[in-house]
Amino acid sequence: MKRALLTIILLSMITILVACNDNEQQAERNKPNDPVSLDDSLTKKSETETAVTEKNENKAEEQEISAASLPSTLSELAALPSGYTGYLSVTDESDQKKIDELTKELPDISSGATENQLNNYYNELLAIFQQGFLGPEEIIAKMKFQALGNPDIEDPRMQFKDKLNVLVILDGSGSMGVDIGGQTQMAAAKKAIVQFVESLPEEANVGLRVYGHKGTGSSADKAMSCASSDLIYPLKPYEKGAFKKSLDQVKPAGWTPTELALEEAQKDLAGFDGENNTNIVYLVSDGVSTCDDNPVAAAKALYDSEITPIINIIGFNVDNDGQRQLKEMAKAVEGTYQDVTDAETLQNELDQATEIAEKWAKWKEDKEAGLENQLLDNKLEIFIYGVDEFGKLVDERKQVGFTLQYLYQTKKVMSEESYKYLTNRNTEYHQWINDEYEELKKSLRESNEMQFNEAIKALEKKYLKNSPD
Repeated sequence: MKRALLTIILLSMITILVACNDNEQQAERNKPNDPVSLDDSLTKKSETETAVTEKNENKAEEQEISAASLPSTLSELAALPSGYTGYLSVTDESDQKKIDELTKELPDISSGATENQLNNYYNELLAIFQQGFLGPEEIIAKMKFQALGNPDIEDPRMQFKDKLNVLVILDGSGSMGVDIGGQTQMAAAKKAIVQFVESLPEEANVGLRVYGHKGTGSSADKAMSCASSDLIYPLKPYEKGAFKKSLDQVKPAGWTPTELALEEAQKDLAGFDGENNTNIVYLVSDGVSTCDDNPVAAAKALYDSEITPIINIIGFNVDNDGQRQLKEMAKAVEGTYQDVTDAETLQNELDQATEIAEKWAKWKEDKEAGLENQLLDNKLEIFIYGVDEFGKLVDERKQVGFTLQYLYQTKKVMSEESYKYLTNRNTEYHQWINDEYEELKKSLRESNEMQFNEAIKALEKKYLKNSPD
């Protein structure tokens, strides 16, 4: 009995102890957390926001477009489209407005610009004032043309034949009516062409074809205009009155069917095969073909025909698209390409053909004697680089440099560090251009000690891709 009572008491105490322990654990579980201070909360929030911000910044940096590399060869330099090539003074109020207009899309880099952002900035600024440099392709093409008739030349296309034919293809589209210093582009072109044909030997044949000279620039007239190309002076010796009468009727009018003009030119020359004729074609245009055609293919077809013409392209105040297409045409036919801005510069370009024609006339007088096997003339190097290319280099470097100074000191859109970086980049880049052209000049001097074929092959192997060994 006593044992049973003792057992009951012990069980009761155990039950009470277990219940108390459960209550304490429940109370502990129900006990509120320790209070968190506002400062701690803000700190944790700040840490979180910082982490998110850093993550976003890293992501933005990953997405930032890497700056394109600057040209690494003269060919790449020459392939860049031209920008604004006029001179702008940073102290002239009207010129400042022009600079503001040209640079309005450039970002503000007054603080925190990365090196990549600065390189992108320089690329964009450089593109605004990019000059139209000539590359080795154009220089070698000029060398070939100026050596036309040299008995050392192996290419039959470049040898003198009994007859010389010069065909000028003139753009008659509406844009040729643009005024350039008191006269239209068309008037300037007519003046230069007349002086050119008057200087050709009497025995030479000259022809004049125009295109895009009918209709207007409206969409309604596009089909008619794109079908317009006429041989207004057929290939024959120059007659002043007849030629002038033909040229006077040409007025700038419609669209630009360049492919059609080249296809028709092939028909004009069909009776003058390359075996017995030296055929020279000059295409004078102020822009890209606008008739949904393929002038590059048409030029190549003419070049590859039995006519075997020498085809040179002259761009008259062309924009970037026009320049790109005309250069592509010249490259396809291994001809020269030259930008001109007025009657004088157009005349200078045509004068090279006049010199060739005079050499042909002398050769024709005494074929047996032929032409002396001369070395390449150093004046070619001076003409190509010494005046034009070095002048472009200086103009571009100064214009970019002065604009940087204006944006830094006057507009306050870049920091001192950014200004110094961009100035140094400008100096180094144009020093590279100078060094590359100096190397080209050296190659030209070395080629002057070689015979023509050897010289051309050496230059092509050094500077042109896919050139024959």
